[in-house]
Amino acid sequence: MTPQRILPDLQCSLICDGFRQEANGNLILLGVMDRVMARDFPVTVPQMVVVNRWTAGKGAFNQTIKFFGTDQTTLLAKAEGRVELPDVVVSATTIMGIGNFKLETPGPYWMEVILDDVLKLRYALPVFQVTQQPPPGDAPQGAPPQPPV
Repeated sequence: MTPQRILPDLQCSLICDGFRQEANGNLILLGVMDRVMARDFPVTVPQMVVVNRWTAGKGAFNQTIKFFGTDQTTLLAKAEGRVELPDVVVSATTIMGIGNFKLETPGPYWMEVILDDVLKLRYALPVFQVTQQPPPGDAPQGAPPQPPV
């Protein structure tokens, strides 16, 4: 007897600016974010796309993503959707958009990925305030920009 339902593993979760889909079905992720840089606060985020890839599961599941402020309790955005995996050898990629929220201050903001009320992953998205760039002659040529500390 084979199980009818197996909770899948979260293979990856990425925050992006957007995506495109090729004719063959492959995804092109645009602007994969590992941090946010802003000059002034608060800053409004018009849209972020969360791309999750689920694998090694079977059945239909409810997926929720939550984006929290730096205090780790203020919910800034939430999206819900379904994940369906007909067999354990099939993977499913979900794309959920969130947006129209404010980042009030620099600091770590938090993303949670939940599947059927089970927290599968929690990770930080650091937000930095960008200081004024030095005049062109002040920085060594070819030196990469340094993130603020």
